Amino acid sequence: MLGAALSLIVALAVDRAFGEPRAPWHPVVWMGRALGAMGQRIAPARSQAEPRFDGTRWSLGVLGWSVGALVVVVLAWAAQAALSTLGPWWYALLVGFLLKPLMSWRLLREEVLAVEAALSQSLDQGRERLSWLVSRDTRALDASAVRESAIESLAENLSDSVVAPLFWFLVAGLPGAALYRWANTADAMWGYNGPRRDADGTARDWTWAGQWAARVDDVLSWVPARLTAALLLFAGGRLAPRALWREARRTPSPNAGWPMAALALALNLRLRKPGVYTLNAQGRAPEPADTTAALVLAGRALVVGLVLLAAVVLAVEGLP
Repeated sequence: MLGAALSLIVALAVDRAFGEPRAPWHPVVWMGRALGAMGQRIAPARSQAEPRFDGTRWSLGVLGWSVGALVVVVLAWAAQAALSTLGPWWYALLVGFLLKPLMSWRLLREEVLAVEAALSQSLDQGRERLSWLVSRDTRALDASAVRESAIESLAENLSDSVVAPLFWFLVAGLPGAALYRWANTADAMWGYNGPRRDADGTARDWTWAGQWAARVDDVLSWVPARLTAALLLFAGGRLAPRALWREARRTPSPNAGWPMAALALALNLRLRKPGVYTLNAQGRAPEPADTTAALVLAGRALVVGLVLLAAVVLAVEGLP
């Protein structure tokens, strides 16, 4: 337990100091390329969703996901096993370096701040920068909606890109973190209930081919999303479980609404996706300073999580 906690701290420290590895050395980039190549064979080129169940596409989606998951888990296990022959301090240090690319806090902060900086220049620049961060169409968003979307993305990705991979690392080591990152990347690329365009502009129907990827990500993200929400509320000094439950259920996602609702409640902000949901409707529209406040709260939530982890480690290590 102590070794895992030290590796986690090393990963966060490396992330803070250096940020992301270059693309040729980034395992998540490799995952994305593999998923993209498989996707061209799994999902049919079609601009309309297929309403009838397509067992062949569903099975190909399951098979492709499972083969990729097996590869990343085996590679992560082999790396961890190779390092286990070292002393405990070297093991914790090097495992932390390998864990770092599977989580990303510094990049998330930078991207959210970049949206706010672009928005301060012009609405069009804010919309354009936001499109780097979210999958929704940003062209018709007003300034308030751009800022709300960036803050929502911060909350959701705090869970997906930071808390969840670290949680699964504590549960199952590097293989657990790698499996989660594979599942989350697959959901981002395959988990669409309808057509999605490739980089070359080809529309592919993921209605059935991507269903497995979406459901597995929902399962693996269930606990981390709620843990992230609890950390945000606690760090914000507001304990409101009933309000959190009520607001989180307004979103169609079983998980994304939890950290988004927690951040909205903690800062008393209104967050909305036009035509889909409004979180904490009685809250105020976010102002430029609220982007910074949201980032500060997210960072404080991570510190709270580390303090709680340290308490658990001390309790466990102190047992006779």
